Amino acid sequence: MESKVLNWKIKKSKFETHPSITMVSTNTRQRNVCKRRLNPVLAVPPSSVILHTDESGEFPESRNSSSSSNASLSSCAGSLLCHPNTVGIMGGGSVDSTLSFVRKLVHWSKENEETCTPFVLCSDPVLNRELLSLERNSSTLCSRNARSQFDHSPIVENLLSKRVFLEKSGAQCIVVPCHISHSWHDEVFKGCSIPSLHMAECVSRELKEAKLKPLEAGSPLRIGVLATDVTLKAGFYQEKLQNEGFEVVLPDKATMEHTVIPAIDAINRKDMEGARNLLRIALQVLLVREVNTVILASNDMCDLLPRDDPLLKKCIDPMDALVMSTIKWAQQAVKEGMQHFSTH
Repeated sequence: MESKVLNWKIKKSKFETHPSITMVSTNTRQRNVCKRRLNPVLAVPPSSVILHTDESGEFPESRNSSSSSNASLSSCAGSLLCHPNTVGIMGGGSVDSTLSFVRKLVHWSKENEETCTPFVLCSDPVLNRELLSLERNSSTLCSRNARSQFDHSPIVENLLSKRVFLEKSGAQCIVVPCHISHSWHDEVFKGCSIPSLHMAECVSRELKEAKLKPLEAGSPLRIGVLATDVTLKAGFYQEKLQNEGFEVVLPDKATMEHTVIPAIDAINRKDMEGARNLLRIALQVLLVREVNTVILASNDMCDLLPRDDPLLKKCIDPMDALVMSTIKWAQQAVKEGMQHFSTH
């Protein structure tokens, strides 16, 4: 099919012309639950397509008005999927971490099911750059005056437009596999017609269900959080963990200034070995403060250490908790959908 809308080989110039890219995944088994039939263009294998949208989240009209495939895609823009367990995924600062989340969602959801969870993925390179720049340059925003002068409203508006787009696309739940985006989670999802999963809530709930025991009898359960300065200043991890009864341990000022911030700077310089050594020091500083585990609330940090590193076994990747919570939500949505379908 010669269609720019479905062309997987997208050149860099196309990203600039259409800053938002949406990926839609569905499956054949759950199609049978739907009362109305999806457009054939979206139903044929492979089970994922990429759709271009403009900055407002709408599908731009094709220059070739006689193209039936483009017309049919535009006609289904209001609701791409109709499954009761469709997940809307809002991409964040790192495309790689977003795709890592998707891979885990697909593989882990298929462990106990024949098919994966249907999803709509919205990724905007403009938003990617803004969030990544804010997170990686957080060391320059350490002072209160610098942070107060930084205008976050364009980022919030962009996130809000993606939320609205995912709602209109048929998503029944929205997840954001990006730490820094959660800084404005309440603002972005205020008045949202569908539920959203908060990554910090997911990892806090998972730790609560694990029934951890204090390292020292009579001491409170301590959870360390290691992240960039801008994520720690947002405070949502501290809030959600404290709501579950945990004592939160953060890096002190010296650790941030001499290990965490230099580690982020080293990553920016592509000095991965230097960043890896600094991260190890930061983790050891937290662990000697008798924390049960350390939440690595940074995609860059999670990818630094090798999988067999002993220190990594003391850490938790919040993305994993978000994936598991998403799968649990999807499974429950299917059960409720089946019950509703059987009674009508």
